[in-house]
Parts: sequence; C-alpha cells; structure tokens
Amino acid sequence: MIPAGYDDRVYAGWLGKCIGVRFGAPLENWTEAQIRSHIGELEFYLSEDDGRFFKPDDDTAFSMILASIFEDCGASAQVTTQQIAEGWLNYLGDQHGTLWWGGYGVAAMHTAYVNLAAGIPAPLAGSAALNGRIVAEEIGGQIFADIWGLMAPGRPDLAADLSERAARVAWDGNALQGARFVAAMVSAAFGVREPTALIAAGLAQVDRDGDYAAMVRAMIDAHRLYPDDWRAAFAVLAAEFGYDRYPGTVPIVPNAGVIVLALLYGAGDFTQALRIAAMAGWDTDCNVGNVGAVMGVAVGVGGIDPAWRRPVNDILVNAGLIGGRNLMTILQGADLLARLGRGLAGVEAGPKPPRRHVRHDGAMGGFQARATGGLGRPIEWRRSTEIDPAGALAVVIRKLGSTGEIRLSTRSHIRPAELSGNFYGASFSPQVHPGQRVTARLWVPPDAPSSLRAGLYVRDDNHDRCHQAETTPLRPGEWQDLAFDIPPLADACLSEVGIVLRNLGGTWEAGSLHLAWLDWGGAPRFSTSFARERPQTGGISQWTWLRGFWRLEDGGYHASGAARSESYTGDVEWRDYAVAATMVPLVGPAHAVLTRVQGARRSYALALTGDGCLTLFRTEGGTRPVRSVPFAWSHGRSYRLSVAASGAALRCQVAGAKGSAGFEWTDERPIRHGQIGLASWGGAHTRFTALEVG
Repeated sequence: MIPAGYDDRVYAGWLGKCIGVRFGAPLENWTEAQIRSHIGELEFYLSEDDGRFFKPDDDTAFSMILASIFEDCGASAQVTTQQIAEGWLNYLGDQHGTLWWGGYGVAAMHTAYVNLAAGIPAPLAGSAALNGRIVAEEIGGQIFADIWGLMAPGRPDLAADLSERAARVAWDGNALQGARFVAAMVSAAFGVREPTALIAAGLAQVDRDGDYAAMVRAMIDAHRLYPDDWRAAFAVLAAEFGYDRYPGTVPIVPNAGVIVLALLYGAGDFTQALRIAAMAGWDTDCNVGNVGAVMGVAVGVGGIDPAWRRPVNDILVNAGLIGGRNLMTILQGADLLARLGRGLAGVEAGPKPPRRHVRHDGAMGGFQARATGGLGRPIEWRRSTEIDPAGALAVVIRKLGSTGEIRLSTRSHIRPAELSGNFYGASFSPQVHPGQRVTARLWVPPDAPSSLRAGLYVRDDNHDRCHQAETTPLRPGEWQDLAFDIPPLADACLSEVGIVLRNLGGTWEAGSLHLAWLDWGGAPRFSTSFARERPQTGGISQWTWLRGFWRLEDGGYHASGAARSESYTGDVEWRDYAVAATMVPLVGPAHAVLTRVQGARRSYALALTGDGCLTLFRTEGGTRPVRSVPFAWSHGRSYRLSVAASGAALRCQVAGAKGSAGFEWTDERPIRHGQIGLASWGGAHTRFTALEVG
C-alpha cells in the first residue's frame, strides 16, 4: 500500500539525505577528537561552498544512478543483482566520475567495476571470496540504502531485500547487513517516528548473531547507561567497534554505530540527530546523509527547519555518464523515487510532473528571482498554496516600474568552475536545447495593473545573450499559460531558462507573481562547430565521456584511445530526431556517430569501418553489426555521417568528396529514445569538426 502523503514524505526523506550529505561533507574522515578540538559544537553548515553550487557527492550521485537502473528494470521486486550490475556498466564512466575510484583492491566499488568490466558476474564481482573481507565490508553497502526504503514504504522486509541485492554488486558480509539495516529504517519511518522503534525495525532485518547486530545492541545499551551524554556512548563505540577493530579505509560497522547513536540521542529531532552524526566524525557525509534520510521521512518537511532547506534551494548536482541528469532538483529525484515506489507497489504512477515545480511541502524548486534594470525588485519567494492547492512559487515584488524587470529563472546548465569542488569529476550537458518549446503557468493578483507583461526566455552562455519570446499581457486574477519556441541556434549553450516580468505602466508598489510550473520538451534543432566549447573535466564543455582521450585540437573535437572511446551530449528522453556528424578519420578502423544513447551499453552507432563499409551497430549489453554497405573511405578525408531515427526505423547515410552511400533499417526491438554521441573505436583517432541535430 502507498501511504497517505507519500510523495511529500519521499521528498522529505530525499531532502534530508541531501542536507545531511552537504552538512557532513566538509568533515569527511575527521575524527570526533579532531572535530571537538578544532570546531567544537557543530550548529550549521560550514562555510565551504563560498556561494557556489554544492559539489557533487557520490552518496547522492550514485543513489540517483541506482534509481535509474531500477527504472530500467521496470521497478520490479524481482530485480536481480546481475541486472543492477549491468546498470553499473551502462551509467558509469570507465573508472572516472561518480564514485571514489580509490584503486583496485582498495575501494570496493572500483574493484567491483573492474571485475564486472572484465566479465566477472555479480555477485562474485563484489564478493569477499574474490576481493577479501576488508574491501567487501566497506561502508558503501549502507550509503546508498536509503532509496530502497523510500521506494518500499512500510515494507522494511522488501526494502531490506532490494537493498541487499543492490549492495551485492560490490559488497559482502557486514556491508550487506548495513544495506538491510538502513533501508529497513527508512521504510519503517513512514509508519513510526520514535528512534528506538526505527532501530528495532532495522535490527529485525539483519543477522541477529552477527557483529553488526551486536554493535547495534551495544549502542542501545550505551544509550541506556549514558542517556544524557552521547560522547560517553561514542567512547564505547570507539573502544569496542572502532576503526582499529575493523581494518580498511572506510569500515562499515563503526560508521553504522554513529548512525545508531545519532538517532538515539537525537530523540526524534532532525537537527539534533544531524549534529551528533556530524560531530562523531569518521565518514561524516555518509553517516549524516543516512541519518537525514531516516529522520526526514520520520518528521516530514515540517520537521526540517527552513534554515537547513534554504541554502540547498532544492538544487542537486550529480556526476554520472548522462550529463543532462547531472544538474537536477531534489524534487526531480523525489518524483522519480515516488514514481518507482508506485510501480513497485503495482499502483498507477500517473503522468510525469513538470521539470520545475513546487508541489511538495516546503519546496523551493531551484528557482532564483532577481531584478534587472531600474525600478523594482523581488523581496521574497516561497511556496504558497493560497491560489493553487497543489502549490505554486509566490514571488513578492516591490515597486516594479517601467524601467525595471523581474526575472524568475532556473539553471539548465552549469560549468565545473561554478561548483564548490569537483572531486567526482562532474561534467554537464544542457537540459534545454535550441528548437525545443518552453512552457509555464503564471498568475498575478486581481488588483495587479493591466500593464504587466511576461515572456519566457533562455540564456545562451556561449554567446552571453538571451533569446526571448514576445512578452504577453497578463490578465489579473487568472492563470495564464505561456509558451516559447526556442529558435534553432549554432554553437549555443543554454544555461538558464525562465520568465521575465515587465510593467509598461505606472509603478506597481506591492504585488506578487505566482508560478505553478515551468517545463520544456520537443525535438531539438541546433548545430555546433565546437568553436565555442572549452576543455572541461576530461573532455569538453557540454559533453561527457565514457573512455578515451577527448580534447579540443586544430579546431575540432578529437578522440583517440586503445578501445571504445565515446562521448555524449543531449537529453536521454529525446525520441525521433536526426543527427549528423562531420568527421575526419585519422588513424584506425572505426569512426562513428551515435544516436539514441541511453548509456555505455545501449545505443546505435553508424560507423566507417575498416573493411571499407558503412556499418550500423546496435548495442544492448554487447555490440553487434546489424546492417552494412560498401563505402570506400580513407584516412585524412572528411565525411558526413547522418542517422535519422523515427520510431523503429533508422535512415543512415554517408557523404564524402568522392561519393555517398546509405540504407534504411528497421529494428524489431527498437531503442526508443536517447542522447547523441561520437565514437572512435579500436585504437583509432578521429577529428570531429561539426555536428547537426534536427
């Protein structure tokens, strides 16, 4: 059963996770003694961000990848460990980005990935039998467990089982116990709030005779012995279950003890639980994140002080292979988890919500309001249910005159330099593209002047200019829909989308604007010569990369590598479109343009191949040729390869100075949607000089 208020509680749990990760991150790997000596009592976020976007963290980034994998598997309770392992290979860059790539035999996830890529199946790839107990019992088993509890509300047994299956890809032993424990507590929090009851629900899902359960019971006893002194209880944890007892970089059992103590001494208070988890040290972002998820579900958004929520502003930065998902809102993550939870329960999920909204209690939606020009400014923006019971963003405005304007916007692309750090190697593809349609719904009060006008716009960061629709007169007291068809553009990077509000009459002394939602979609239409791009995170701006050496050189985007070098951009939700790439094969046997890319393991590739052919490949797990025609090509010459995908049909063409060739092919099991990409396979070097999408 899906409980009442499910979506809001999922949002509260995922928000709590993100808050906890952000709060704990600056102190990662500090000890309790170091924190006590150098900082003392922790009250709030430390000043690490310096006004920039909070950096990506593996705790949240990989959690979102797990959710995408579960979605690909149909949100089925029968999902297997090997299916999840296949998702790892699909969504992770080859030993870069997303995770802590600490070395084979050092970092559990790095070790498991290398094993999987070598063909070793899960769960053997992450087993203690193969990798040893120290690596297999790292903390990762419980870091990512929260999402399974969020997707299985009130079903601790199911949440624990799913979490264990996911964890078995890279972990074993006590790490599996941690996966079960945290997932069960998050699931139980939909029905109970009292910390001892939550811990009991988690304890019921682990091996009662193991040392993980022994640690949990010892922390319960320590709390009973020292009910008013969490540091005394922590001393028991450090003495009996500390890092000296569990060798390795990040052992799971000591860190799990911090989670238990934080819940017990937090006594049902979100803020107090987070503070204790952070001050206890060790793997702070992981521990505080887990505590935040449990407590967020237990207390709901109303139990999370707005002071924690406002700096976050619902923005979440990830680091994965699908660049369009690396900048999202916390609401988008919660919406995905809630939709998957309904699918798991066999309940109709309904249509996807708009990309930007504030339908959950306390949401901010990732929006910013600012004044540009002369008279007028926004003085507050917050969620309101006064006009729309589903929730709208209310922007309070003071003294808007004819010389000023208000812009209410959200970011659709950021650059790594805007992050507080980029240890996990995030790179970003824009979420909005030329040729698409942007829509929004607005309302202004009945007493607003009839001289107000509004229009949608996008900002092109590559050219530092805005493209804007004609402003439309607003009808006071009525909801109004706006639309803007972004024109086709060349060498653009759309980094911001929003609404501009103007007043063509006398000064509007006091008023407000309500935004119900902002959305975009449709087929893209754009071109690039790579002239405006710049080196970025192992590749270039707007593109992510799977493997290979990608760089800007001689006016083109170059790829070379020992194996399968691939780079991607665009939106994984694109369906029917055409893509054409102009390329110069320099060395090697295969040079390709990709379409409907859903990751490293699902795509189509149209390639010039070493046997003198134009060949279409289909990748789903493995890669196989599906259609080929002769085409005499040679190194050092320029060719234009194009693929037009419509439904199950793909029309493929190549043109060069000495001729052309082409064919059509229909897939009986088509890959229906995906990004675009470029590739250079098998010890090849390719220079890409232009790209067109339309």
